[in-house]
Amino acid sequence: MSRPVALVTGSAKRIGAQIARTLHAAGYDLALHYRHSRAEMEALAAELETARPGSTLIVQADLGEFDRLPEMIARTVGHFGRLDALVNNASGFTPTPIGQATPQQWDTLFASNARAPLFLAQAAAPHLAVHGGAIVNMVDIYAERPLAGHTMYCMAKAALLMATRSLALELGPQVRVNAVAPGAILWPHDATAEDPAAAAHGSQTPPTTADQAEKLARTPLQRTGTPAEVAEAVRWLLQDAGYCTGQVVHVDGGRMLAG
Repeated sequence: MSRPVALVTGSAKRIGAQIARTLHAAGYDLALHYRHSRAEMEALAAELETARPGSTLIVQADLGEFDRLPEMIARTVGHFGRLDALVNNASGFTPTPIGQATPQQWDTLFASNARAPLFLAQAAAPHLAVHGGAIVNMVDIYAERPLAGHTMYCMAKAALLMATRSLALELGPQVRVNAVAPGAILWPHDATAEDPAAAAHGSQTPPTTADQAEKLARTPLQRTGTPAEVAEAVRWLLQDAGYCTGQVVHVDGGRMLAG
């Protein structure tokens, strides 16, 4: 029997790469999507191929280009012959202060954070249904609690959270749809980071020690999380959470409780 197959968007580095490693270790073959991070993507694929030859497919795409979305699903199914899981991890992030926000920023933020996950899910659904598959969307604390200066990002992530719940209704019982909301996992160091951890602190530049201390002071567990903890939540939702759909798992040390 062929192994289960997962497509992970934004999987070249940071949390996306850890999700890929965790799912690969759990027995999945992987379609690994990236946009710009070619060197990191090739290194990750080589690492996984060393562990299990023939287990990866690299897919490059700008998720803002609509036609690439069904094409990514078709390439994955054409290569592996099946699709069991979709992880919508890729995420765009930029501040949009009111008074300076532009329609182009709206289009860019909604394309990566809401439109692409929805249309990837739509294209993937018939294939996922064959094997009782699942979707995990990466959302954010700011999908539920607004962040000043980032209205459009918050709106886009809120749309993805609602898409998670709505898709759970539409695609059940064959396909389960859930979300993971990371908290303080990795301090941002890169304005082009493609995963929610970079946005989870409200800045595209590294926070100061005081900023870090203030954020951790509002986290009941008083520490940052790890990419491995987020990736394990994704794996659990895909493999073990058979009676969960439409749910958001907050891997945030309790940050949602503290405001």
